[in-house]
Amino acid sequence: MKQATIRLDDYDTDTRFAATVVTSERITSASSDEDVRELVLDVDRPDFSYQVGQSIGIFAPGARQMGQQHHFRLYSVADLPERIDSGRPRIKICVRRCFYLDDYSGERYKGIASNYLCDLKPGNSLTISGPFGIPFEVPEELDANIILIGSGTGIAPFRAFVKHIFANVPDWNGRIWLFHGARSGLELLYMNDERDDFAQYYDRETFEAFQALSRRPAWGDPIDWGSTIAERGEELWDMLSDPKTYVYVAGLEAMHAELDGVFENLAGSESKWERRKAELQAGRRWVELVY
Repeated sequence: MKQATIRLDDYDTDTRFAATVVTSERITSASSDEDVRELVLDVDRPDFSYQVGQSIGIFAPGARQMGQQHHFRLYSVADLPERIDSGRPRIKICVRRCFYLDDYSGERYKGIASNYLCDLKPGNSLTISGPFGIPFEVPEELDANIILIGSGTGIAPFRAFVKHIFANVPDWNGRIWLFHGARSGLELLYMNDERDDFAQYYDRETFEAFQALSRRPAWGDPIDWGSTIAERGEELWDMLSDPKTYVYVAGLEAMHAELDGVFENLAGSESKWERRKAELQAGRRWVELVY
């Protein structure tokens, strides 16, 4: 964990190999406008190994008319390490089908990597690289506080992370607070009618999950982090003062400014929050995986 923020340009993608799609399952409800899929991939390389918290790189076909051979995108592994009977590693990733509007023309374009992956069928092959980094680690202190803040598909690494703690860290007795952001309840991943993986932890005293939704999703309002975090503001600020508190953030890079604004209000001033965040980062207790 050498950096507080990790970006795509930080990764070495020279080593590449093949993987095969096993399944592609939509994990948002049919009534949702968001098409989010969980892809299960078998890696065609028996010596490939990975750990909880790592990511893989995906190479989608690039825009050849612009001289781009490949379009590189990073996806967090969304489950614990697994091997099939043949010995090949099996990986799960979470992908949201994205579209973008041109600021000038207003024309709608498909996201290159996301649409490529969402259109893949079982049996299709693709090129991957990695695994990369472990931005989120289980603290050495087994009574630590862990605050997880993820938006959209940023919840995927936290799904694997929480599952790992409760399955493989038997002496864990610290608190885990999970803040999951989405436009509406229909877009909450692994916390909806299709897949509610986090429900298995709701009866644990050390685990709590909080939903941060847009106030007016139909109008495109942003995720309301402010109200969700402010409701637990005093207790959360006390946790941030504890040297055994770790904050892990995953999602779009726009979360930087949004969360800083929310925590500035929580702290009472911009300078007070800057000092506290700097302390957390210096102690490697505030880590972001942004894209």
